[in-house]
Amino acid sequence: MNKVYPSAEAAVADVGDGATLMSGGFGLCGNPEDLIRAIRAKGVKDLSIISNNCGTTELGLGILLANGQVRKMTSSYVGENKVFEGLFLSGELEVELNPQGTLAERIRAGGAGIAAFYTQTGYGTQVAEGKETREFDGRQFVMETALQADFALVKAWKGDRWGNLVYRKTARNFNPMMATAGKITIAEVEELVEVGEIPADQVHTPGIYVQRVVSATSYEKPIEQRTTRPRGEGV
Repeated sequence: MNKVYPSAEAAVADVGDGATLMSGGFGLCGNPEDLIRAIRAKGVKDLSIISNNCGTTELGLGILLANGQVRKMTSSYVGENKVFEGLFLSGELEVELNPQGTLAERIRAGGAGIAAFYTQTGYGTQVAEGKETREFDGRQFVMETALQADFALVKAWKGDRWGNLVYRKTARNFNPMMATAGKITIAEVEELVEVGEIPADQVHTPGIYVQRVVSATSYEKPIEQRTTRPRGEGV
C-alpha cells in the first residue's frame, strides 16, 4: 500500500504524448510545481490540460505552454499569460473556456460518475452554442458534460503513504475534485507523514482516489499579484 514514488520524474514517467492532464490550484496557489516541472523536463507533446488557469507567462503551467507542449486548454481564467494569448490568437492552441463554477462542477461530476448535468449559467451566450438546452420549471438550462483525465496532478499540504491528503486554505481550490476525476492521480505533498498521523475526520481526499504520492522538494509558492500598502493605512 506504500504509494510513495522517489521523485516527481518517476511519478510522471508513463505520461505520454497526447495525454489529458488535470492540474489543481487557483492562480499560482496550490499548483503541483514539482510535477509540472517534471512534465516539462519529460518533453511530452500534444497535451490537453484541464485547469482553472494556465499560470503566468513564466510560472505554473505557463512553462509547458512556452515549451510548446500543450495542444488544448480547458480553463476558466487565462488573463495573466501572454504566451497563452499569442498561441490562441495564432490558432496554435485550442481553447475551451468555461464559467468557473461550471468548470468545477464538470470536474466534480467526472469524479462522481455523473455523465452530464444542467445549469442555467451561460444560457443565451456563446457558452451555450452547440449544446443541448432544456426547460425546467419555466427556466432554460444548458447541458454540460463531465470532465475526466488520464492523469490528475494535485498539490496537498500533508499526505501519508497511503495517499490520504489534507489541503490548506486557497490551495484546496480544484485539487480535491480533480483527485477524484483522474484515472491516475498523482499527489505532490509538502509534508509526508506516516499512516495514522492524519486524523480520519481531517482527511480531505481519501487515499482510495490517489495512486501515487511524491514528497515536494523545490516548491516556491510564487505570488501572482503582489499588492502592498504602507503600515497603518486604512486602519
